[in-house]
Amino acid sequence: MEVFEIDPKLKSDTFPVADIGLCRLLLMNDSRFPWLILVPQRSGVAEVHDLSPLDQTMLTFETVTVSENLKRLTGCHKINVAALGNQVRQLHMHVIARFTEDAAWPNPVWGSGPAAPYEKDAAETFIADLKAGFVDRN
Repeated sequence: MEVFEIDPKLKSDTFPVADIGLCRLLLMNDSRFPWLILVPQRSGVAEVHDLSPLDQTMLTFETVTVSENLKRLTGCHKINVAALGNQVRQLHMHVIARFTEDAAWPNPVWGSGPAAPYEKDAAETFIADLKAGFVDRN
């Protein structure tokens, strides 16, 4: 049996937030965009259709839950959800809060310039606020 591990690129580009069920939730280290990543905790999975039907349902549920919490926390204008996998083969879902005045609007965030890493305290505060949103909701 394979042990689940986060792809090294995802690991180096993110902060861990929490295990929320099926997925491990990560915060992308780019303060220009409130950007979360859900990684199903299953080994060898590259596509949504590689998951079991139950895991597909859980991924959808967790993506919606994270999207709702991110929108509530940030007050953003739009939530972008995507699973690309062109640079990181491991299945992961991007959930990004977008604002009409953000650095990439109205274009995709990918290729919109160099990341602006979070200050450690700012990342910790954002993660704490995000976690509180999950607790307050339940």
